[in-house]
Amino acid sequence: MFFYAHLPSHLISSPPYIPMEILPISASHLIKSQITPFTDKLREGHKFKTCLQQQITSLFRSSPPRIDAPPRRRNKVVFILGSTGTGKSKLAIDLAIHFDGEVVNSDKMQVYAGLDIITNKVTEEECAGVPHHLIGGVHPAADFTAFDFCGEANRAIESIIARGRLPIIAGGSNSYIERLVDDDKGKFRSKYECCFIWIDVDLPVLHSFVSERVDKMVDMGLVEEARTMFDPNGDYSKGIRRSIGVSEMDRYFRAGRSVDGEAKGKILKEAINDIKENTMKLTYNQLRKIRRLSTLPGWEVRKVDATEAFRWRSDPQAERVWTIVARDPSIKIVRKFLDSKLDAVHFQDDRRIEANCCHHHDQCEERA
Repeated sequence: MFFYAHLPSHLISSPPYIPMEILPISASHLIKSQITPFTDKLREGHKFKTCLQQQITSLFRSSPPRIDAPPRRRNKVVFILGSTGTGKSKLAIDLAIHFDGEVVNSDKMQVYAGLDIITNKVTEEECAGVPHHLIGGVHPAADFTAFDFCGEANRAIESIIARGRLPIIAGGSNSYIERLVDDDKGKFRSKYECCFIWIDVDLPVLHSFVSERVDKMVDMGLVEEARTMFDPNGDYSKGIRRSIGVSEMDRYFRAGRSVDGEAKGKILKEAINDIKENTMKLTYNQLRKIRRLSTLPGWEVRKVDATEAFRWRSDPQAERVWTIVARDPSIKIVRKFLDSKLDAVHFQDDRRIEANCCHHHDQCEERA
């Protein structure tokens, strides 16, 4: 599932991570899995043949194959940008399933082994069989730099393209992405065509979601996980200890048994609030960087507004709204990118892309 090839020995976590790949289900397997129970019931002559044809026709009308089949793609890379919590990983996986791609992580904290809750790594279930690269392979104390990232990301991209699949780079570390794309000698730009999708959520809505997510992380074991990183003499400026959720817990762990239960509970509450506030500050910084990138030459950033999906996040129709406002518009952008030639890349204007979702907007407003 997760790949981390060619890492220098001093960066690899111990014990070594063993990669595993689970390939997406092909259309033929999808058909077979759905018609097998049917074939068990009908196994005779013309009646079986006729009914089988009807079953296959019905299957494709109701559930088309989930993998898109664009013309042969060469040297094309998709980037998913966005503030923390906006659904970058989810969108990357959606696109990877649809276009037979693989995801390359560009979050500078998720490259490290450990702290899966605090760094919000995707789970194996969430990966849905999509291979992921550059997740969890670096020793927690290592100094993994933008230079290291560029080397590993380039190797992963080359490997993915060599297998005829689509590389999808997703993560919140925009400085890593900028360093990769706009390298000193312009090698990346000369070798690859780039598609930049910015998944955005209105900040008040996003901050409400972030607050809820931190509370869920606490319920999942954030405090206990942070305790494994606690060191009275530790340095919070290096390695995985830079993650939001580690240094904020320091005062709580130092309190130990020196304060009573009520006072310690108050310290814990303050630490959790600090995590929320620092995460919200991070969203501001990421947003500012994305807006700056979108003004640079060669950065054709296409904004997809997923705000309504987050407003509906507690509703049974939340996944449907996500599909309408985020997944489907992004698929249109990527399909057009894959079908285009380098000298004739013409995307829809952002406002037109957002307008495609407006048929659902009135209903969403009633739920907000």
